[in-house]
Amino acid sequence: MNSKLKNLIKTLILLLTIVYFQNTMAQDGTIYPLEIPNEPNAIPLGTGGVENQPASETWFRQWGDPMARNITTATLTPFLPKPGKANGATVIVAPGGGFRWLSLGNEGWEVAEALAEKGITAFVLKYRLHPTPESLDDFSAWMNRPRTPAPSSDTSDSSSNSEPISRLQRDLSNQLEDAEAAYKMIINRAEEWGVDTNRIGMIGFSAGAGLTMHSTLNSEIMNLAFIGPIYGGMGDVEVPKDAPPMFNVIAVDDFLFRGQFGVIDSWYKAGIPVEFHLYQNGGHGFGLGNPNRTSNRWFDAFIHWLDVNAFLTPKSSE
Repeated sequence: MNSKLKNLIKTLILLLTIVYFQNTMAQDGTIYPLEIPNEPNAIPLGTGGVENQPASETWFRQWGDPMARNITTATLTPFLPKPGKANGATVIVAPGGGFRWLSLGNEGWEVAEALAEKGITAFVLKYRLHPTPESLDDFSAWMNRPRTPAPSSDTSDSSSNSEPISRLQRDLSNQLEDAEAAYKMIINRAEEWGVDTNRIGMIGFSAGAGLTMHSTLNSEIMNLAFIGPIYGGMGDVEVPKDAPPMFNVIAVDDFLFRGQFGVIDSWYKAGIPVEFHLYQNGGHGFGLGNPNRTSNRWFDAFIHWLDVNAFLTPKSSE
């Protein structure tokens, strides 16, 4: 074997070792620091800052996904379909993270890109968060602290690493203001972005599902055509008469499920269309899906639901 071939093999082995090591490190649940990425398309919403927030926005990586915390400036990032592919349907995407961090990759950008591939104009809402410890070590210790399970009546959910939503729900005014500002910006720039203002929906994951529900139940300006809470709280709610149709997803092995069907029952009793997918497995925080889990097909079901309910079809001008 000549020296060049030996060096090539050594290089390939080294590269494979590095990739394996990085993937192993990224997937073990440990929190790693991450440089703040460029977000060239992010549009500030101008909703102000966060009171009593001494720390600046920082990013970290967990389970291989980029996440942000101590967000004090809300933004909206458009993900537009390719020219000629847009159908006018629009979705605001709210990532989760217990209102303490945002899983912007797994539950934001990747979802928005998948929607845009289907011709849907998507926007990732990077909303303001409650403060967390400034140092990453202190934050990691806070994340790993002993926790008391959330009461079964909590409906706007958070995540396993956050306080029960009943406590955080005391003040979601910042998050609601950010969602409303995003909605108004989309309405105001609808022609530029090819948005049908009668077909604007919102989906959210975990705490983002909570914000989606909170916006549906409490906003006086958001006229959503449909909503999709994905692995959110399942407690019963008071449904407004003008509530939009709901597509709801959760897995049996999600800690937020707890055998509850309250929010589904609430929509059903209110006479509002509802579709519910209870998957055998998937856990919590699966985003578009994890390998070998039945919940992996939820996105396909969501697109089919939108299609069957004519949300993907432009309304006649007549």
